[in-house]
Amino acid sequence: MRLSDCYNFHDFRTLAKRRLPGPIFNYIDGAADDEVTYRRNTESFEQCDLIPSVLRGVKDIDTSVTVMGQKLALPFYCSPTALQRLFHHQGERAVAAAAAKYGTMFGVSSLGTVSLEELRRSHSGPQVYQFYFHRDRGLNRAMMQRAKDAGVEVMMLTVDSITGGNRERDLRTGFSIPFKLNLAGMLQFAVKPQWALNYLTHERFSLPQLDEHVDMGGGAMSISRYFTEMLDPSMTWDDVAEMVQYWNGQFCLKGIMSVADAKRAVEIGCTGIILSNHGGRQLDGSRAGFDQLAEIVDAVGDKIDVIMDGGIQRGTHVIKALSMGAKAVGVGRYYLYPLAAAGQAGVERALGQLKVEIERGMKLMGCNRVDQLSRENLRFR
Repeated sequence: MRLSDCYNFHDFRTLAKRRLPGPIFNYIDGAADDEVTYRRNTESFEQCDLIPSVLRGVKDIDTSVTVMGQKLALPFYCSPTALQRLFHHQGERAVAAAAAKYGTMFGVSSLGTVSLEELRRSHSGPQVYQFYFHRDRGLNRAMMQRAKDAGVEVMMLTVDSITGGNRERDLRTGFSIPFKLNLAGMLQFAVKPQWALNYLTHERFSLPQLDEHVDMGGGAMSISRYFTEMLDPSMTWDDVAEMVQYWNGQFCLKGIMSVADAKRAVEIGCTGIILSNHGGRQLDGSRAGFDQLAEIVDAVGDKIDVIMDGGIQRGTHVIKALSMGAKAVGVGRYYLYPLAAAGQAGVERALGQLKVEIERGMKLMGCNRVDQLSRENLRFR
């Protein structure tokens, strides 16, 4: 199977599975506990049907949106995800370049493998920086100041990860950073020598957003210990309100799932919220972002930008989310599988296909612009 044979999400996933060692593929592919929420994220779209309008004169399609002050040519963006150079040596560089090609936003994770400064220098498009809340308040302020100095437009605080989820696939293979694989995990690396060759012949793996604060490479701190020892489960709304004031700009919370929390985000001055269950990787059995979208948009959609992620595999999924009232959607695995399969060329192909699917879907829906999509287009089974 080649990149040119990939026409959808499942094709990219299949190619990534062929190219990655099992423990790394399962790190991307896996989720928490029984992976019920992971599956629900996509199933939630499949239980909602589109009602197209015809004869609307849809020669020209405008897919642009403005979200958190950023003008995007497309109504989706590349969500920040961790460890990207582990999947392909180009990592965030490939994702940033592909996002720039299509005029959309990309995110850099505090567990990213390329520095946010380098990416800001290389690409002038909208960039969001995702970070976690640490026990060390000084570290939190230092990370925000660093992003400000780099010219990052949007801060994204992840609020659903005060402790790590129970990802049993990783436990079975022994996957961790730094690597501490069990025998079964090591054997899976042995049968994919091309990945190992790429990994060893390119720049040393690092986490530049954290390397001043955490020793990941020397074995002193694993990512699981980072979540359990450095992140602060005592974080409160008052703590976040201070950070919003300190940043004094576009600030969104990722992991909001209830109306009450959405209203609180408005009260403390956030400019965006992302309905997200972390791709099903945190609290298994929780609702999907799409499940919660209507009630949260109805409650706060006129006061704050409501975004969602989780389960997006098709352009019609994006259209359903926009019709329900989301300002934009984030994609994660949707670009990680093509990144793993083929680097920048893979990400560009995947984003390009999603763009074409959205444009085709809007034509078939009888809509020229995103703001013409509404709940009148939707029916639930």
